[in-house]
Amino acid sequence: MLQPNSNASREQIVDTMIELTRLSNRHRAIIAGAESLEMYLALRRRGFLHVATTVTCRLPQAEHSIGLITGQDSLQALEAAVTDIARFLRASAAIAILIGSRESGLALRIRAKLEQLGFRIEAGVRCRRGLVISAHRHGHVEMHNAA
Repeated sequence: MLQPNSNASREQIVDTMIELTRLSNRHRAIIAGAESLEMYLALRRRGFLHVATTVTCRLPQAEHSIGLITGQDSLQALEAAVTDIARFLRASAAIAILIGSRESGLALRIRAKLEQLGFRIEAGVRCRRGLVISAHRHGHVEMHNAA
């Protein structure tokens, strides 16, 4: 969980995720991970009103265009969060994931999971707490239904 004295680190992560996903006030965003409540509150303070967490969102309908994952340190937790949040995202969506662990090969394994769900990584930015990667998918549901 984020420490109270890590406010600058939290703000850097929020700024990075907003920039990488091009999140605007018009987008519906869904947040997953152990620090989803902190991310939710940080976004609400910045004026983003259409945000929810996977815990507070009642039904996993594909209505969100942005997904944010933070606070997961193990491969299993990250993969579970990616799978969970994907159910809430539209066929054309963006996702940003904080990879805070130094676990060997974690970024490559997450990349494989994202590709399995139709995402393609577009950028990665180092920050104080790790690596934030962003990925987009375009029309994944239509491609899956056509197959």
